[in-house]
Amino acid sequence: MIVATVLGKKVRRRPPVVLMIDTCVWLDLAKDYSQRSLLSALEELVRMGQISLLTPMLVVAEFNKNKERVVEESGRSIGNTLRRAKEMLSKLGDNREKADAIRQLNEIDQQSVNYRDAAAEGVQRIEKLFSRSVQIRTSPAIKLAAAERAIKSRAPFHRQRNSMNDALLIEIFGGQQKGRGGHYVFVTHNIKDFSHMGVDEQKPHPDIAKFFSSKSHYFTKLGDALNKFRPVEFSDIMIEQTWYEPPRRYVEISEAIGKLLDQVWYNRHQIWNEKLQNGEAKLIDAGEERGKDPFGLRIHRTVWDGAEKSARRLEQKYGLEELGPWDDFEWGMINGKLSALRWVLGDEWDMLDT
Repeated sequence: MIVATVLGKKVRRRPPVVLMIDTCVWLDLAKDYSQRSLLSALEELVRMGQISLLTPMLVVAEFNKNKERVVEESGRSIGNTLRRAKEMLSKLGDNREKADAIRQLNEIDQQSVNYRDAAAEGVQRIEKLFSRSVQIRTSPAIKLAAAERAIKSRAPFHRQRNSMNDALLIEIFGGQQKGRGGHYVFVTHNIKDFSHMGVDEQKPHPDIAKFFSSKSHYFTKLGDALNKFRPVEFSDIMIEQTWYEPPRRYVEISEAIGKLLDQVWYNRHQIWNEKLQNGEAKLIDAGEERGKDPFGLRIHRTVWDGAEKSARRLEQKYGLEELGPWDDFEWGMINGKLSALRWVLGDEWDMLDT
């Protein structure tokens, strides 16, 4: 226990749990959007001083080597699948159902772009955690111990493959515990190299079992490790993280743009209605020439009749309360919303053409 003074009183605080996380776990945290809340929990526990990160430099190097691939693959695989699906639908799909199916595929494709962005953000957050961790260089003694493992084909070399970095990692973990107190935790998703396969995947391989005791622990899931040693704090943080608002779907954004365009059109139509009523504009029959009309104030009656029918449809669709009239501030809000939503779908800012 660590003794600290708070408001003049001595209180006991638990020493932080020392956590060493394998590269594969970090990469999965970056690319798997469903683990975003777990990453947040880890960040908060580190900030609170409940968890201390121990990060070998070789883990940082491996992460840097693979991070761009992870970001790209987060969106690429689903993107390729969706493109093939849309091609097949275009060639073979039923015409009556094709449009709806392609629309749904476009929505999913829109989400896949967000997954790439989320992975890039995850990489940045993990790199910040690296900067806050104790970074360990590989000593000559560690290299020698790892080479000894290779010579004797001991785990993680028991699978007849080059596992030097894995061996260095587990030797670093063992070496950091010597002469130190507190709990040490090793977390990996690489169960084939580190776990006791065929017996209990949640237990370490017998060849590395000496590094784990009542004070040092082996986990294959980061969430299990955090919950084991900081259950109350972890539970509270995860409850906070469950509040999540997913990004709007493509179809929702398109529908919102459509409504805003309808509102703009309806109000312009009402302005023309006022011009007709006060004589500023004039209806003309189909056979009449518009003549010199530089301001476009002469409207063919058939065109106006069609516009009136469209206005009635919008009134029935939205109700008059959704169609104005609006003051300058409200008009600014409508145009601002329209500009922002169009920007999300790829237009430039201030694109207000209707």
